[in-house]
Amino acid sequence: MTDQTAQDDTGLIVTLLERLRKQRLPRVLDLKAKVDAGGTLDSFDFDFLHEVFADANRLKPLWERHPEFDGIAGQLIRIYREITERALANETGANETGATPT
Repeated sequence: MTDQTAQDDTGLIVTLLERLRKQRLPRVLDLKAKVDAGGTLDSFDFDFLHEVFADANRLKPLWERHPEFDGIAGQLIRIYREITERALANETGANETGATPT
């Protein structure tokens, strides 16, 4: 990795971590609370998750150059998986009982 690439990576990582802290993590925690309470995901929630997954895919080369962030990435992946699995279970349960999803 060149010095310029390292500097560019550092700036980008700082920006991404700040976005995670201020925007994405609070939203993720809200989604987790929503599905843990039995709720389902709406179109805005799906759009958010789609954006997160697209960004993760696009930024994969950056994270591969910086394995020191594997722990953070792993925790986020676990939370996203829990949200999607729980939302699916909630949706399935709502459909089986005839309840209207929230």
